[in-house]
Amino acid sequence: MKKNKTWLKGFLQGVTGSILVMGGLFYLQYGTLPLAGNSVVTGSSAHKAARIEKLVEENYLEETDSDTLSEGMYAGMMASLQDPYSGYFSEENYKRLMESTEGRYTGIGLMMQQDQETKEITVYDCYGGSPAEKAGVKKGDVIYKVGDQLASEMSVTEIANEIKNGDMEELKFTLLREGEEIEVTIIPDTVEIPVIKSRMLDDKQGYVQIKEFTEGTPEQFKTAYEELKKENMKGMIIDLRNNPGGLLTSVCETLEQILPEGMIVYTEDKYGNRDEHTCKGETPIEVPLVVLVNEESASAAEIFAGAVKDHEIGTLVGTTTFGKGIVQKTYALGDGSAVKMTVSKYYTPKGVNIHGEGIHPDVEVKWQEENNESDVSELNELPEEEWLSKDNQMKKSVQVLSTLVAEEEK
Repeated sequence: MKKNKTWLKGFLQGVTGSILVMGGLFYLQYGTLPLAGNSVVTGSSAHKAARIEKLVEENYLEETDSDTLSEGMYAGMMASLQDPYSGYFSEENYKRLMESTEGRYTGIGLMMQQDQETKEITVYDCYGGSPAEKAGVKKGDVIYKVGDQLASEMSVTEIANEIKNGDMEELKFTLLREGEEIEVTIIPDTVEIPVIKSRMLDDKQGYVQIKEFTEGTPEQFKTAYEELKKENMKGMIIDLRNNPGGLLTSVCETLEQILPEGMIVYTEDKYGNRDEHTCKGETPIEVPLVVLVNEESASAAEIFAGAVKDHEIGTLVGTTTFGKGIVQKTYALGDGSAVKMTVSKYYTPKGVNIHGEGIHPDVEVKWQEENNESDVSELNELPEEEWLSKDNQMKKSVQVLSTLVAEEEK
């Protein structure tokens, strides 16, 4: 472990860089720490940090790491904003953040789960078009070996790290499928995370689940939407339950495919600067629409629901949404790290900011308490009759859409 000899220097350099990038948004006060203008980085603050460094070095019982101490200082500055949506990201965490928002990463496209008693590792999802699928891996396969090592002697995290950080250009897995050993060789590549699931229901009702709004969502939605239209769907259900949100640009590009001409959403920062996102209205949806939401539908998902409601092109079914009506922006700091902070509020086309309030559905349906299966992504893979028997919100959506379609056909 490195002794904490250099963390103060790193802290001061990092804070200075942060302030230059963020244009003085850090207006904070640490107790009686004197400020110079709007800056917290003064001779007094540097002296105080140096004193703390000296005390830690001389008195702290355990070994300390300079990088960890520096990272903690940066994180502490952002934490003092007391905003759950703002924070500091180390280089490693920033890479993970970018992978999440981009919706793609370098890997093989496997989702694994481990039985805590037997330690058996099973493939519970294999992304379509991924390197793993191309190599022949299927959902339900048991991972028996990774290379020459028994998978049961490893954790899912260790296997994931082997895939992500390994120097090998190809990975060898031994799988168990119906008692038979199958060896596959997988070459890691760019994997696009699927965030859209779709299917045609009875009575020609199209169903699309949007899990998150990543960079890949608009194109994935377009593919699903076009396929359902080719199958002559008479109405459409868009499921936004448990959708945590994502990119503002992504939700706008997705809504562009179904909204009429007009406002999608607009944002305002603390200076009153307004940024509008509008729709050209070239391809407004032509069939009845139901949008399914719940208390975990947040942020970009609420932008979607709000635009549908304000333009009166669909009926919202479910429960009141999360209520996140603010926008964050990420600022890279030049050394691989970054900060993310809240920079503006967003407003629905009719000028409503739903922060702390959420969007109320047109038809309220609470999740049935006796049903413990709350994972939408598992339920929507069941046969339709079984699915609707276990998902009362979806059942109501089907009923509402059937009524809308019948009225449309009169």
